[in-house]
Amino acid sequence: MLPETPYLELDMQKLKYNIEDMAAFAREHNLNLRPHAKAHKLIPVAQIQLKYGAIGLTVSKLGEMETFLKGGIKDLYLVYELATASKIKHLLKLASEAKITTTVDNPYHVKLLSELASASKQTMDVMIEVDTGLHRCGVCEKEDALKLAQLIEKMPGVRLKGLMTHAGHVYGVQSPEQVVQIGRQEGELLAEYAGYLKKQGFPVEVVSVGSTPTAKIAGKVNGVTEIRPGNYCFYDAIQVGLGVVPVDRCALKVRATVISRSADRRRFVIDAGSKTFALDKGAHGTELVDGFGIIVNYPHLRLARLSEEHGIIEVKKEANRGPLPEIGETLDIVPNHACPVINLAEAIYVRDGDK
Repeated sequence: MLPETPYLELDMQKLKYNIEDMAAFAREHNLNLRPHAKAHKLIPVAQIQLKYGAIGLTVSKLGEMETFLKGGIKDLYLVYELATASKIKHLLKLASEAKITTTVDNPYHVKLLSELASASKQTMDVMIEVDTGLHRCGVCEKEDALKLAQLIEKMPGVRLKGLMTHAGHVYGVQSPEQVVQIGRQEGELLAEYAGYLKKQGFPVEVVSVGSTPTAKIAGKVNGVTEIRPGNYCFYDAIQVGLGVVPVDRCALKVRATVISRSADRRRFVIDAGSKTFALDKGAHGTELVDGFGIIVNYPHLRLARLSEEHGIIEVKKEANRGPLPEIGETLDIVPNHACPVINLAEAIYVRDGDK
């Protein structure tokens, strides 16, 4: 018996295809694959990624790290700067159980991490974050990366492992062509930083790029050694809008029921709103998405508005009038951004063929 709507349905066959496809790309280009697990937050999905060749996982939060460690995954990278002693102590406790790497972009991080790691007689591997265009975290000049590397070298309890970046500004592009441009810049700039540090005598074991839209572009740049895509296991409406994949590659969908309609049949209401879909229309400003998701089998309709528990579907003005849903009908909707949708859900239902 199917659950009551709204609920999330994951297509296992599409999931495995997406995971295997990215793993094949990594093997072809001699790259390590370290998927970002914030996209799915699911131990079973992580186990499939590892089965197909991922060397470990990337996480954003200590809670995620703790959960995956309990799930038996022992190689984790925290791609997030920690700025408080309490969080670093938590990190060091987890690092006593597994192979853990963390991120820095400021001398403050290095000094605090060094002090606490030394006190507990531990040595923590660190990655220096480089800003390749997102303008969020990361050093913006090669000289600043060098100063951090020099500080790490002389401080106890820390060891330089490599460089990383996240070209998240790709989610703000206005055309698929810009995705290619940003991906190349991401890989080339990070490789340039790595070459600079190597010339100064610093070992840069890992040169890591991260972003699903740019993974197969930056990953081809000479000098890049690792990719950290996250959303690729599901894909979503934003990835479709960016031209990364067609909609039939999207493995995750929201199932919702039509509960009302207007008399003129130009507006329909479903039982899923912002508490199911979130309000993401592209985190960094892309205009390549239309509404809050793709309504499967109804291309002439758009999910135009969300309140907390209601979604408002409208007939597109420019569309020829096609078939319209009935009250009580269940719709499949590919969400704009799968990651926050997963985060909001209490459970995910899996479809594997006819099962």
